[in-house]
Amino acid sequence: MDQLSSMDASFLHLETPETPMHVGSLMIFDLPEGYQGDYYEDVKEMLGKRLHLSALLNRKLAQMPFQLAEPVWIEDDDIELDYHVRTVTLRRPGTMAQLEQLVARLHASLLDRSRPLWEMYVIDGLENGQVAFYTKAHHSGVDGKAGVELAKVLYDVSPKMREVPPPRRKRATAQYQLGVTELLQAAANNAAQQYRKLAELLPTAAKALGTAATVMASQRSQKGERSLSLGLAPKTVFNDSITNQRSYSTMSLPLADIKVLGKRVGGTVNTIVMAMCSIALQRFLAERGLLPKEALIAMVPVSLRAEGDKAMNNQVSAVRVDLATDIDDLPTRFKAIHASSEAAKAVVRELKPVLGVDVPITGSPWLMTGLASLLGRSNLASRMPAAGNVLISNVPGPGQQLYMAGARMVHYFPVSIPYHGSALNITVHSYTGLLEFGLTACRRVLSQDESYEMIEHLRAALREIEALPSVEAEIVELQPAAQAKAPSATAASVTVIQTGEVPPAVANDKASRAS
Repeated sequence: MDQLSSMDASFLHLETPETPMHVGSLMIFDLPEGYQGDYYEDVKEMLGKRLHLSALLNRKLAQMPFQLAEPVWIEDDDIELDYHVRTVTLRRPGTMAQLEQLVARLHASLLDRSRPLWEMYVIDGLENGQVAFYTKAHHSGVDGKAGVELAKVLYDVSPKMREVPPPRRKRATAQYQLGVTELLQAAANNAAQQYRKLAELLPTAAKALGTAATVMASQRSQKGERSLSLGLAPKTVFNDSITNQRSYSTMSLPLADIKVLGKRVGGTVNTIVMAMCSIALQRFLAERGLLPKEALIAMVPVSLRAEGDKAMNNQVSAVRVDLATDIDDLPTRFKAIHASSEAAKAVVRELKPVLGVDVPITGSPWLMTGLASLLGRSNLASRMPAAGNVLISNVPGPGQQLYMAGARMVHYFPVSIPYHGSALNITVHSYTGLLEFGLTACRRVLSQDESYEMIEHLRAALREIEALPSVEAEIVELQPAAQAKAPSATAASVTVIQTGEVPPAVANDKASRAS
């Protein structure tokens, strides 16, 4: 029995029929040459042998009496594999667009809380002969990085499936459900442990807060410079209450080229992604006459997970990043986005010991559930001040080639969570040399056709960033060569000449889709 942390449980309490709180992935596989078997049966057999390798797959929820405390995870020793692993066939012709629309519908339905909180779908019928695999798991049990760890359990690094040790025989228990006394005792013990940890953390927290304050003070901008301290976000069409209907689209780019481009124009892969989103969102809103004068702000999840931590839980916070959509000059906008992103991450690094603290709150389940329902049904999301306009995530993924049941994984797209007030979620993660984009949105706010339009704006944005001048420079002496054998420090600080050849185009429009 393992009690959920306050952060893990919040994803349960904030879930409503309009806002399913599960994360997912869409994978595309090449079947082995000459394959004649039933891939669904092969996948189901493989999963049946490996369920015991991940706690996420064989545990379910047990609620506390009267919802006085967070629920607990208990082991489920009666998993119905045919329920959790399903098969779907696309109608002809089986295009990538059909697959994305199917995933949007599958992602809109809630998971059954009486069972382990995951489902998987083997999808055939694709016109190119490939097979798709869609998975979803509740965010209460897994964050982005924990999901990557789960992938390492389920998938292989060669076409030959590895043998895993069988599960140990389980002893039968007399009780199907835990008793009230047992649950309440577990809640009391967990609360006592958490409060003890809070007391032990006070000296560290004080130091972290002091250091973070120093970092924030050092980030104060000079008069006339763009401020790194962000106010409230302007209201946009994305800051609205959402329905349970979804739109979904994907895009794939070569990661190595993005890294080269980032270094050339003075940023990181994350800066490139944020700048692409900035340009695409600005163009999408401007074409409809809906672009606010103030700069858009992105809510960006950041991981608090320590190196080597493979726990299947949530260890995440969020920062706000200036998308600088009020700046027309692209090089200046790019610098502003990079500065805002780096400043936010610097503060989080110092506050990391504090941000991950679990604070138990008696009665939080019914309180948060009521607030979540009120937020959606009263349309408060469109009236309340906004902290951000869209959610943008960038999660490191597997770097090696993966296989499942002998088939080679070609693409590994993320499927994420929009919410009231943030109707669009743009999630990006890497996979074996690719940068995979997944746009998940409320279909009432961003239709399926508009989602594809946003993808095209992202492609166009990348081409604009590719055209930026290089920030690499060489020192040029101001003195005549006969008078100076080496450049002076003053000359180095005064005169620079832009150099560096523009690399080949990063995006291949014809080959970036999986269809």
